[in-house]
Amino acid sequence: MQKLSEPIIRNIVEEVLNRVAHQRGTSPRAGSTSQAAGCPGNAAAANAGASSYTAHKSFRGYNGLFSDPNDAVAAAKAAFEELQYRSVAERTAVIDIIRSIVIDQSVELGTLEMNETKIGRLEHKIDKLAGLGRNAPGTEFRQTEIFTGDHGLTIIEHAPFGVVGAVSPVTHSLPTIANNAINMIASGNTVVFNPHPSGKRIAAEGVRRFNEMILRIHGIDNLINVVVEPTLQTSDVIFKHPDISLLVVTGGPGLAKAALSQAKRAIVAGPGNPPVVVDETADLDRAARSIITGAAYDNNLLCLAEKEVFAVDSIFEALMSAMERAGAVRLNAAETETMTRKGIAETGEGAGRHYVPSRDFLGKDAKVLASGIGKNISDRVTLLFGETDESNPFVPVEQMMPFVPFVRVRTADEGIAAAKKYEHNFRHTAVIHSNNVDTITRMAKELNTTIFVTNGASTSGNGGGPAGWSSFSIAGPTGEGITNPMTFTRSRRYTHCGSLHILGK
Repeated sequence: MQKLSEPIIRNIVEEVLNRVAHQRGTSPRAGSTSQAAGCPGNAAAANAGASSYTAHKSFRGYNGLFSDPNDAVAAAKAAFEELQYRSVAERTAVIDIIRSIVIDQSVELGTLEMNETKIGRLEHKIDKLAGLGRNAPGTEFRQTEIFTGDHGLTIIEHAPFGVVGAVSPVTHSLPTIANNAINMIASGNTVVFNPHPSGKRIAAEGVRRFNEMILRIHGIDNLINVVVEPTLQTSDVIFKHPDISLLVVTGGPGLAKAALSQAKRAIVAGPGNPPVVVDETADLDRAARSIITGAAYDNNLLCLAEKEVFAVDSIFEALMSAMERAGAVRLNAAETETMTRKGIAETGEGAGRHYVPSRDFLGKDAKVLASGIGKNISDRVTLLFGETDESNPFVPVEQMMPFVPFVRVRTADEGIAAAKKYEHNFRHTAVIHSNNVDTITRMAKELNTTIFVTNGASTSGNGGGPAGWSSFSIAGPTGEGITNPMTFTRSRRYTHCGSLHILGK
């Protein structure tokens, strides 16, 4: 006869409470699920599945908030086991909860993120949340491939990895978490996030709200988890944890390198320094409006935002005038020199010494930058710009502030060569304004970037334009590109031999 250990007793009590709750018509305490329409067996299957894992330590009611990354992984693993018994329809319903929260509460959550991180623009913090709620792809992206022949049938299904370990950046803390969560749950995964320490509070608050409502409506907790006091040590625990099957890093080069060194698959969203080329055939007013739209968005924090412009000499001054007509403020040579001195810093020692954006200016409003160099401008101005040469450190540095250097080039080909040089082979994003299809084609081939935009703002290449989905994880270094639910799946193949080819006689 089996000895009744404490975990088994706790499991029996939990099951009894569940049954009593069901009889009373109240919400069960654990392991329950709403019954999917048209699938009467799903609820029973879900409860059967719940009993297979509740013998482990229960993290129900934690709402995904953990101080110990090991507990976060354990909770995510238990949630993953339960999620396997839920229907795709329920996954969709869970995702719809996340969508509704980031849309309906975008003002409050965006304000919380702005107040904590103190970088970017409030209206864009709000817009990012509401936008991902509308555009982030969900279960509709799931695909199945089927091949048939004279001797049978083969099906390719795309299965979840299990528990994903993820890192989110300070530049888009909650947007990255919400966007990834929608994608990952759509493909059947659960996730543990190690957020940037400067965005940890909004990360925890967003995750709490998501899980709290999912638990209340669907009876499953901890689909999305976050380490509330994140450090490099906690990220290392997540990276090395045996129950983490996949790593997803949206952050700096150090974390990316650490993730790629692990003996498991890693999806890495790396840095960018997106160049813009403007040639003599471009619509200059449209180019100016587009550059301002992309470069000023959230004070240039986006990794895909326009960072430097190479304009053909014959239209250079006309482009600068178009920028001013569109509302940007041009700095003169002395002001540009002061901006460079105050906006760019140096770090490192010896051969490793390099330029970085100044902490005082990073992500700040154009008015703050202007004030910092002794210039007074309107609050309505969103972007500063000025003429520099290639040697100016603003050209090679991903500045993440609303000042863009403009560099003269003799020809479009010279501009393309400079763009390739200062994109640093990140293969992230590049933009061209031109009506010459041959020039456009040459630049697209030469730069070979993940995102390539013609005659529009950089943001149009990530769901902000005529078509396509959006994501806050753009995996250039590892090749997945703009991530979606299929990114977080593994391929499984089933073959049936000898029958099920239904064509012919």
